[in-house]
Amino acid sequence: MSNTSFQQGIKEVCAKDQRYPEDAYYFLHEALDFTVKSLKKNGNGANRHVNGGELLEGWRILAIREFGPMALTVMQTWHLERTEDIGELVFNLVETGRLGKTEKDSREDFANGYDFYEAYAKPYEVDGLKTRSIRGSRIRRKKNN
Repeated sequence: MSNTSFQQGIKEVCAKDQRYPEDAYYFLHEALDFTVKSLKKNGNGANRHVNGGELLEGWRILAIREFGPMALTVMQTWHLERTEDIGELVFNLVETGRLGKTEKDSREDFANGYDFYEAYAKPYEVDGLKTRSIRGSRIRRKKNN
């Protein structure tokens, strides 16, 4: 599938289902690519089908790498609150023919994958204190003499 075809597919999906922005679909594409490469690198089979659980884990790892302590904020900006939302992204693209699936694949594969707060915010808590997701919120200001 060409890049233009995928871009057109995202535009079609977003026109039909306006819950999620285009950026979320582009990140899905990156997360799928990342997951496939990770599975291949770990010897878990090249060019094989990625299941929902594997994609969720690849998505989680890539989101933390890409966005760090802002990962939860990015997910919220994209209207993603739970792993089921990632499944909705996937199946929106499946329904347009831009992603494939097997007979065993379903939206339920994405149900209760992990808690977004636990996955994206908790790793950045310091000494039990919650970090704010506003850029620069943890910067200490120097006292003026």
